Amino acid sequence: MGEQSLIYSFVSRGTVILAEYTEFTGNFTTVAYQCLQKLPATSNKFTFDCQRHTFNYLVEDGFTYCVVADESVGRQVPIAFLERIKDEFKKRYSDGRAEVAIANGLNQEFGPKLKQHMDYCAQHPEQINKFAKTKAQVAEVKGVMMDNIEKILDRGEKIELMVDKTEQLQFQAQDFQKQGTQIRRKMWFRNMKVKLICLSFLLFVILMIWISLCRGFKCHI
Repeated sequence: MGEQSLIYSFVSRGTVILAEYTEFTGNFTTVAYQCLQKLPATSNKFTFDCQRHTFNYLVEDGFTYCVVADESVGRQVPIAFLERIKDEFKKRYSDGRAEVAIANGLNQEFGPKLKQHMDYCAQHPEQINKFAKTKAQVAEVKGVMMDNIEKILDRGEKIELMVDKTEQLQFQAQDFQKQGTQIRRKMWFRNMKVKLICLSFLLFVILMIWISLCRGFKCHI
């Protein structure tokens, strides 16, 4: 794959192009800028096809990274290039200079870096594609692991919920047992009260009978 696979790139803050590079002439710069103005502000990756070229964009943290490529190069090489210049740009301008730079204000400093990464990606497509596949596999494995972890955590939450319910049932059983003991005590006291009342009444009747008998016996004498 020749060096002409990547033909134009730039970095912008919003719609303000801060640095750009190309060795070719054509309307691709105009088309790239028109596409830039239509991009949403949300962080994402976008690709547009036009005149046998792909216009690839990576939007992140208010900055847009763009590369125009020949359609024969596919998607992996342009995307890999965008990731490389994004990392380079964020590392170089972590001091906030890019936040206040004027249009093309970083062109002299970062333009050569765009060329450097364009040349490397264009000259090593096999290595770029291999790295992209490896990265995709790692992402897939990571996704599976995260899914498994979520399932384990979800299972843990369900187990914890079951434990909570079991503890709640145990507390309810203890409360029920305590209430049952209190009820049995109340019933016992109530039964004892009834028995005492009955016994007292019986003793009273016996006493009255005994008094009546005693009176009758005296009167007889």
